[in-house]
Amino acid sequence: MSASGLNSIEKKAAFSLATVFGLRMLGLFMILPVFAIYGHELVGFSPIWLGLAIGAYGLTQALLQIPMGILSDKFGRKPIIMMGLVVFAIGSVVAALSETIYGVVLGRALQGMGAIASAVLALAADLTREEQRPKVMATIGMFIGLSFTIALVLGPLVGESFGLSGLFWFTGILTILAMVMIQFMVPNSVHKAPKGDNVAMLDQLGALMKHPQLARLNIGVFILHMALTACFIFLPTRLVEAGIDLQSHWQLYLPTLLGSFFLMVPFMIFAIKKQKEKEMFIAAVALLAISLLLFALLPNQVIFLVVLILLFFVAFNYLEATMPSILSRIAPAGVKGSAMGIFSSSQFLGAFAGGAIGGWLASQYDAGFVFIFMALIVGLWLVAALGMKRHAKSKSFSFSAHFSSEEQADEVAEKLIAMPGVVEATLVYSEAVAYLKLDEKVADIAEIKALLKP
Repeated sequence: MSASGLNSIEKKAAFSLATVFGLRMLGLFMILPVFAIYGHELVGFSPIWLGLAIGAYGLTQALLQIPMGILSDKFGRKPIIMMGLVVFAIGSVVAALSETIYGVVLGRALQGMGAIASAVLALAADLTREEQRPKVMATIGMFIGLSFTIALVLGPLVGESFGLSGLFWFTGILTILAMVMIQFMVPNSVHKAPKGDNVAMLDQLGALMKHPQLARLNIGVFILHMALTACFIFLPTRLVEAGIDLQSHWQLYLPTLLGSFFLMVPFMIFAIKKQKEKEMFIAAVALLAISLLLFALLPNQVIFLVVLILLFFVAFNYLEATMPSILSRIAPAGVKGSAMGIFSSSQFLGAFAGGAIGGWLASQYDAGFVFIFMALIVGLWLVAALGMKRHAKSKSFSFSAHFSSEEQADEVAEKLIAMPGVVEATLVYSEAVAYLKLDEKVADIAEIKALLKP
């Protein structure tokens, strides 16, 4: 079994779990580009309920993300994932059958209750070796980004053909497909990865919430998704007012989203090669604020909308792609699961806040005010981001270890931290595991393993 590449089980796990994650997120995202238009057909429609319908899933996701991960550690990954998908499917049916805005909000909240993200990531960790785990996690992240792009293209097409209820029925079909993949394609977990690096633990959450650098990321991802959700309360209507029919919106979204990815990649490469990650991160936050402000100030014409959507998604995609990587370097060794749980909950809470606040503001003011308000909020994030610290390049690893006593574990930890390339080391005697942060270019993993298993 080669340590330099994914083995057959890891490849199968990466593709199947990434697809499951992507199918579920596709179902959640497809409503974004169309609901502001089709929602008017529902009984009880108002701007406030529009925002709640778009963002409702975020609240239940945020509340249940960490508990579902903990339950998966106790009862098994697959049963909890299947249970979450069943709840998600029920939410899709409730929304599809609803003729009122209130029923759609309930359906979206039920969709969010199928919070399987932490359990899926934990299963991915169970099925991979520590050296290959970053590749599998990156594959899942790539599929999430791809699902968002497909959703913005597919949403208007499905909505035009089958209406709002058709979107939710389509989401239900995608969920059934994901359940089939979990049952028959995802490998069964043959071992469990150490908890601390993959599943949130309640006793760690309080201290991590107070961590100043992690707090900046949590606030940032909250604001990022708040801005995204608030934008889509108004953006579809603006495109229609500019003369673009709803069924043609995908012709705008597809090239601008693809263009944003192509523009983002050179900036990421530059940031890494020139060690300018902090500067580029701050520039992306500033670009996000500027694009939101210009949505309010520039005329509602197609050419301006195309440019602004492109700029918005260059900034959004850059920040969305880089923040998890920064978190993995900042989070203390052995608590990445807890740090990621807080981060993910902040992300989903932001989606809910964007819908709720954006909907309320829309009922009181015009779209221009909402864009200005969101630009100001992103401006506050920009101020907070200026205080980010530079961190050494490293990746988190977990290794099984053998200790005869806690004293021996302490001695091994001291030897590890003195080794080249070892940035941080946490040895947990009770779990017989070592959590390490390593600079892969310098660290000798074979030597580390030998030390941990004398």
